[in-house]
Amino acid sequence: MDPPFELNESVSRLVDRIEWPLVLVSGERVAVANPAARALLGSHIVGQDVRLAIRHPEAVALVLRGGEGIATIRGLSSPTSIWDVTVQLLGTGWRLIGLRDRSAQAEISRAHTDFVANASHELRTPLAAILGYVETLIEPHAGGDPATRDRFLRIVQSEARRLEQLVEDLMSLSRIEAVKHERPDDLVDLSSIARQVVSDINNAHDGKADVELKTSVEPAEMAGDIGQLSQLIRNLAENALRHGDSDAPVLVDVRQAGATVKVSVSDKGAGISAEHLPRLTERFYRVDAGRSRSAGGTGLGLAIVKHIVERHRGNLDIESQVGAGTRVEASFPAYVIKESHN
Repeated sequence: MDPPFELNESVSRLVDRIEWPLVLVSGERVAVANPAARALLGSHIVGQDVRLAIRHPEAVALVLRGGEGIATIRGLSSPTSIWDVTVQLLGTGWRLIGLRDRSAQAEISRAHTDFVANASHELRTPLAAILGYVETLIEPHAGGDPATRDRFLRIVQSEARRLEQLVEDLMSLSRIEAVKHERPDDLVDLSSIARQVVSDINNAHDGKADVELKTSVEPAEMAGDIGQLSQLIRNLAENALRHGDSDAPVLVDVRQAGATVKVSVSDKGAGISAEHLPRLTERFYRVDAGRSRSAGGTGLGLAIVKHIVERHRGNLDIESQVGAGTRVEASFPAYVIKESHN
């Protein structure tokens, strides 16, 4: 026969040190609640009837039915929250209630499901177009006409390149996520990186000044991954070229404000409505899906930018005004030389 449970100072200290919410119930009243439980349910719950303390019918039913068990409940801390509630018998009249927040895990699982569904859709679209045109070209009537064959082959080539870009962006996003917890420590010059990227983009556009560089600091030193920072500036600049005003160049600006190095990319395009701004860095999110696809966008450019900024422990800010254009700015900690004291 198990010895009766006795509440003492040692037990109370042990419960307080557990990081997730724990509640000790004697009879139908809360005897002890650790700091996490008080933060979740309220500091007033000690001494209160457990039905009033927890305030969730499914959780209360599990606690009061007299046995041990575990249940998953929704809406304990917020309408969308998901919690595991565990009840453990400690002795006559004593129960230990543990609460584990599973909301983040559920959100990650949902995000992965949505990502797979969106990626599958994005991959199927160009594949379907390629297969459709190839099947048409196989037919003697369509394939035998030089003008039709040339037009269809150009479409197949365009869709294949779009598919290639999408796969490259997916792989790039995967690579960045794989090292997102490893902060880069190489010393790089953001001004030099921006100058090279701008030159490469302009050369790819037959040397026309589609992108202009303005830098007020030379060098703009920071700890970073030169490949990822180049990709960040390229993604922002090419995105601005796709959606900006063709008669106004895209401006890339590198500057330093105190202990922060900043790079911003601005365009004079149609701008983006305020309701879209919080979602722009979501994978495959597009303000105008048709226009984005026709312009060659994959819907992953800003998601990649966000992950690069996070890996470099920076901040990303997007400002836009309908009819006036868009400005995207990434801020990073500047490289600081530590003084040695002898």
